[in-house]
Amino acid sequence: MKMNSDFPRILSLLRKERHISQKDAAAALGVAQALLSHYEKGKRECGLDFLVKAADYYNVSTDYLLGRSPMSSGSVIVESDIPEPSAQEKARVGADLSLTLSKKLLINSIDVIYSILAKIGNSKLNMAVSSMFSLTVYKVFRIVFRVNKSEASTMFEFSEEKACRLADAGISVSEGDAASAAKESENPVEISAVMIENEFPKQAPALLSLIKGSETRLKKLI
Repeated sequence: MKMNSDFPRILSLLRKERHISQKDAAAALGVAQALLSHYEKGKRECGLDFLVKAADYYNVSTDYLLGRSPMSSGSVIVESDIPEPSAQEKARVGADLSLTLSKKLLINSIDVIYSILAKIGNSKLNMAVSSMFSLTVYKVFRIVFRVNKSEASTMFEFSEEKACRLADAGISVSEGDAASAAKESENPVEISAVMIENEFPKQAPALLSLIKGSETRLKKLI
């Protein structure tokens, strides 16, 4: 049976997020530090007893430790968690629940990001992130606009091809500005999955599910 590849990474990151030394974690979990090191590096596969003990120690579910759930509680966001769309929403997006789910994931995820930005209070970072979002939405809309029978529109100054190229360049520049601003921020904020779940309980499932879904898609590109 293939070893779970998520467990070593999550086990190691949980310890580092909580600023616990490997020596202290090993003592608390009742194993030798060398064995814990092997678990964290994926060189050895742990037994069920250690899995349960580690979940209790870090106050997360075993599903979270195994990478089966983006939520530390082990819950996952499913279609039944999404409230029934209003009449206006149905008119806008139709009865496609998957489209409604995608919309809710994005809206709630962006809400968490902007809330964290407000907490950081870095105007350069705010502007750079907003520029990335705006240019991404602009590019997506230009692509969606292809369904229009006429390519001409008074809304646009640039052709789609040129617009997409320029948008990519603008996103790249804004990404660099955001990375620099975040690195140089004088007001560091501790950000972790647990922090997001605690401070944004309603929106957390959306962002954490979006992250997991995105990384699942990215793995297919490797």
